[in-house]
Amino acid sequence: MIWTYLDTWIVIIACLSAVSCALLGNFLVLRKMSMMGDAISHAVLPGIAIAFIVSGSRDSWMMFAGAVIAGILTALFTQGIHKLGKVDEGASMGIVFTSLFAIGLILINFAAHDVDLDPSCVLYGAIELAPLNTVEIGGIDIPRSVLSLGLVLIVNVILVSLFYKELKISSFDPALATTMGVNANLMHYALMVMVAITTVACFESAGSILVVAMFIVPAATAYLCTHRMSVMIFISLVVAVLMAVLGHVAAITIPQLWGFSDTITAGGISVVAAFIFILAVIFAPEQGVLSQRRNRFHVFLKTVEEDILGVLYRLNEAGNQGNEKNVKRFLYESLGVKRKSFNKALLNLVQNDRVQLKEGLLFLTETGETFARSIIRSHRLWEAYIYKHFNIPADHLHDAAERLEHITTKEMQDRLYKEAGETSDDPHGKPIPEK
Repeated sequence: MIWTYLDTWIVIIACLSAVSCALLGNFLVLRKMSMMGDAISHAVLPGIAIAFIVSGSRDSWMMFAGAVIAGILTALFTQGIHKLGKVDEGASMGIVFTSLFAIGLILINFAAHDVDLDPSCVLYGAIELAPLNTVEIGGIDIPRSVLSLGLVLIVNVILVSLFYKELKISSFDPALATTMGVNANLMHYALMVMVAITTVACFESAGSILVVAMFIVPAATAYLCTHRMSVMIFISLVVAVLMAVLGHVAAITIPQLWGFSDTITAGGISVVAAFIFILAVIFAPEQGVLSQRRNRFHVFLKTVEEDILGVLYRLNEAGNQGNEKNVKRFLYESLGVKRKSFNKALLNLVQNDRVQLKEGLLFLTETGETFARSIIRSHRLWEAYIYKHFNIPADHLHDAAERLEHITTKEMQDRLYKEAGETSDDPHGKPIPEK
C-alpha cells in the first residue's frame, strides 16, 4: 500500500463528513427520520438548477446556496405534508424528494442543459478528487471541502452543545417537551435546517449513498450499544471516524488481493460501515443477537431452577425424598426440560447452596426451602385468585399458575393474598405457605 498526502486529505474529508452527519444522525434515528438525509440529497437538484439559471454561473457557492435552500424546503414540505395531510413521515419524504428530484431533472434538461450531471458522481461522490480543489491559506494548499465541512462541523457541535437538552427531550417526546416550555417545532426545524446544510456540504464529496450511510449507520450502531443519549453520541462519533479511516484503507488495499488497483472510497466506507453495524447487531451488550440469546437462556435456566425447587418442596410436603432421576423425569415429561438444561440448573442450585445431592437424592437446604416456599406460595395464590375471580375449574388452574409464579414479586403476593380472600388453602385444599 502506497500512502500519499492525497490519501491523508481524503481521510480527513471523510472523517469531517462522517462526524458531521453522525452528530445529527443520532437525533434523526430517535425521531424515526433516518432517511431525511437521503431525501435531501436527492431533492437538492432543483436548487442547483435554479441557482445556475438565476446567476448564469457555475460558482460553487451559488450552487451550494441553491442546494441548501432546496434542502430546507424539502424538510419543510415533508413536515407540512406529514402534519396537514396526516401522511406517514416516511411516505411524505418519498413524495417530496421524488417530486423535487423530477423537477430538477426537467429544469436541467430544458433550461440548464450545460450543467454537468454525472450519475455516478451523484451516487458515489468524488471524494478522491476533492483534495485537488484547493485554496491557499498561509502558504498551504487546503482543500475547499475541508474548510466547508470543518465549518459545518463546528456549527453542528455548537448547536448540539447549546441545545442538547432541548433536542433530546423533543426527540424522545415532543408533547412532553412542549409542556416543559421547550418549543418542539422550533427544535425540529432547526435540526432539519442543519441536516439540509450538512447533507449539501457532504453531497459533493461523498455522494448520495455515502451521505445516507453516514447519517444512519453510526447512530444506528450506537443505538444498539447503549440506552444513554450522551454515550450514544460518543459511540456514533467513534464509529464515524472508524468507518472513514478503515473504509479508505480498505478501498486501496483489499481490491489488490484480487488483482485490481483499487476501488472508490465511498464504496469502501459504506462496506466498512455495514460490517461495523453487523458486528453491533451480533455483539451489542444488551440488544445484540448473542446477548439476547444469553438472556433468554438465563431466564429459562432460572425457571428450571425454580421448578426443581418447587418439585422438591411438594415431595417434602408429601413425605417423600427427591430422587434425582424421578425429578429429572418429571420435569422432562411435564415441562420439556432436556438433560443438559436440568444438569446445568441443578449445578447452579448446588453451588448456590439451595440444594444438596447425596446418594442420588436431592435435599433442600435452609436457603433452598425459603426460595421454594415463596415459589409455591406464588403458585397457590394464583390458583386461588384465578379460581375466585374467573370461575375456572380447579383442574385447569395449574398451567396458568405455573407460568405466573416465576414473575411474581413479594408485593404481588400480598395483593394476591388480599384479592383471593386471605385464604389459607388453594382450590385443591393444599395449604398456602405463609409469608
